[in-house]
Amino acid sequence: MTSSPPAAFSQAKSTAAFEAARRRMPGGVNSPARAFGAVGGTPLFIERANGPWLFDIDGNQLIDYIGSWGPMILGHAHPVVMEAVQQAASRGTSFGAPTEGESELAELIVDMVPSIEKLRLVNSGTEATMSAIRLARGATGRDKVIKFAGNYHGHVDSLLVAAGSAAATLGVPDSPGVTAGTSQDTVILEHNDLPAIQSAFAQFDGEIAAVILEPIVGNMGCVPPEPGYLQAVRELCSQHGSILIFDEVMTGFRVAAGGAQQLYGITPDLTTLGKIVGGGLPVGVYGGRTDLMDQVLPAGKVFQAGTLSGNPLATAAGIATLKMLRDEPPYQTLDQLGQQLGDGLSRAAARAGIEHQVQRVGSMLTLFFNSQPVRNWTDADRCDRQRFADYFWGMIRHGVYMPCSQFEALFFSATHTPELIEQTIDVAADVLAAL
Repeated sequence: MTSSPPAAFSQAKSTAAFEAARRRMPGGVNSPARAFGAVGGTPLFIERANGPWLFDIDGNQLIDYIGSWGPMILGHAHPVVMEAVQQAASRGTSFGAPTEGESELAELIVDMVPSIEKLRLVNSGTEATMSAIRLARGATGRDKVIKFAGNYHGHVDSLLVAAGSAAATLGVPDSPGVTAGTSQDTVILEHNDLPAIQSAFAQFDGEIAAVILEPIVGNMGCVPPEPGYLQAVRELCSQHGSILIFDEVMTGFRVAAGGAQQLYGITPDLTTLGKIVGGGLPVGVYGGRTDLMDQVLPAGKVFQAGTLSGNPLATAAGIATLKMLRDEPPYQTLDQLGQQLGDGLSRAAARAGIEHQVQRVGSMLTLFFNSQPVRNWTDADRCDRQRFADYFWGMIRHGVYMPCSQFEALFFSATHTPELIEQTIDVAADVLAAL
């Protein structure tokens, strides 16, 4: 099959909408990931979505491989989720008081995620990681936290830092407005580098409160852990009395019902969740061992609060989504679709004579324009960014919506079919051949 651009592809309305947005919002967006900064051009403004499809305000119909950056594992506007949200909205949108829905969602999460015994609902992944870090510091009485270059944990000041030149170095601010004081206790290491973390524990013996990582990285593209790496980090944390935090905001309920920790058989002390937990509405979660979570106010002394935490619309969407994932798990089908997509993209790139890597876990996948496998940020930074931008726009113009950065994993849903995956591969073959 040879693909061809949709006859009426246009961005006229999106261009006008973007200009209007820029007059009132910084860069015309409410999150930098939407601005197309890595690929250039004007972002598409979306009007509606259904199943695997996005529809923009210019009337373009696109196969969606973002899924709102991960949450839409059941597809857009799933009727069961929509009904749950509509019923919840009819009863009121926020109460500032406890609801049974919060407890029901908490029970579902505890049942599905192996390491979580108690949890706290928050409003975003950033809130979840920020709160987990505070809890780890409060529980251990220590200050320093280890994070890894290329792992993103939200715009938390102490985690929004860049690495220095040494193997184990204290972080330096990576954004104006982040003070040296907030980042001075963050240790930045290269991901998947076991000797580096061993050296850091030796260098800062008795000072490390926590290690936080994405067990499968999605924020420098899809980067799986090296064999034995997660287990070794787990053992180091146990040996030194440090808290192991898995940031599963992306991977939670995405790569398996119990997340990456179930997939790899590792038990973190604390886990942060988001995205799928809210079924497309804003939700975050941090949870873990009872003895740790019972140190959060009002059970303990570690402060954290939020007026809209456990919002009834978000909990309703989350309950509906997690029940479907539990009762009719789609993971085998998603893995088969992922294999089909990954193999097809790799064949298409090879036929075009393009150096590439396809890295995938389940329904997370990245086509890297890189001659070598990507294990860490140093590897990822060698990718051909311009080639990716050309690929991205070629796909868009042929009706396929990929992530707008080489360093973001793509996601697909249970509503994507083998036929849509094959259509995507055909489009990619034509686009890659023309690069």
